[in-house]
Amino acid sequence: MQPHRPSPEPSMGTHNPLVRPYAMTGGRTRPRYQLAIEALVSTTADPSQLQGQLPEHQRICQLCFEIKSVAEISALLSIPLGVARILVADLAEAGLVAIHQPGGDEAVGGQPDVTLLERVLSGLRKL
Repeated sequence: MQPHRPSPEPSMGTHNPLVRPYAMTGGRTRPRYQLAIEALVSTTADPSQLQGQLPEHQRICQLCFEIKSVAEISALLSIPLGVARILVADLAEAGLVAIHQPGGDEAVGGQPDVTLLERVLSGLRKL
């Protein structure tokens, strides 16, 4: 006799159907340019510009009215990090989001500020 397994029921409040990640990205596995997981994303589009966009793109833009990292977008939308990177890169190319990459001032060669690193290290030691 096999144990009874309840069939999974869709949650009533959710309206996002199961879509395979490769379908969301059109089969692409890499973004057009590299995005760090800690890169910050903010929406530059007004809501009227979101009409006609893919549902995933609309959700990312709505989330990013408050600045979010690529990792947060991935977690909040329950999508793989690679998919989030591709979708965010697509939105950036379309001019719907702004991406703020980490890495410090370009005048210093893209290296993070030493005083910032020292403050982070000091804070970690205090934990």
